[in-house]
Amino acid sequence: MCPRSATLNGVAAARNGSIDAVIFDLGGVLLDWDPRYLYRKLFDDEQAMERFLAEVCTMDWHEANDRGVPFEVTCAELAAEHPEHAEHIWAWGTRTEEMVGGPIDGTVEILRELTREGSVRLFALTNMEAHTYPLRRERYEFLRWFEGTVVSSDEGVIKPDPRIYRVLLERYGLEPASTLMIDDNPRNIDAARSLGMPTVLFQSPEALRVELQDAGVLRPRA
Repeated sequence: MCPRSATLNGVAAARNGSIDAVIFDLGGVLLDWDPRYLYRKLFDDEQAMERFLAEVCTMDWHEANDRGVPFEVTCAELAAEHPEHAEHIWAWGTRTEEMVGGPIDGTVEILRELTREGSVRLFALTNMEAHTYPLRRERYEFLRWFEGTVVSSDEGVIKPDPRIYRVLLERYGLEPASTLMIDDNPRNIDAARSLGMPTVLFQSPEALRVELQDAGVLRPRA
């Protein structure tokens, strides 16, 4: 666990001013996303599954999907390189919703409270494939609570590239210093901070609640 002083970056200083908008990451913050939810159904051997995810369907390979390259292309290319894993590779694209374990309820409740309070504007910034975001937006009502969402595959650029943060800031007229970014990936947090944004490195809904209350963004529970 990171110490709170490292987790909550720029928010303490922002307390003397104001935070007008909050940006949520989706996977790992609001949605419990992990390819293992799918691949444990396909592998009998946990170690074999981990090797597959470390050496074949890696996160580096997956970045092309998040940039908007269709899975029909990425999976076909990877399956040609690893024909012995073709069935498992294609499952990445065709059974993608089985990678979602469900909502992270505590964070969804925080989003609900912020929506009801209406004191800050709410946005989402996510690395996600073009074909999966519409499915998840339809499946989970809370993904429709945001004023706006920027999806990497629509823009052709992924976090932590600063360009995708600028897309959201400029599209919705947001000032970096008064726009708080919540993300579970330290690299993404560093990129937001480099643009002058207050940040919270997400560790748990409980820690997030405390940090948002300390920042004056979320009212304490009665």
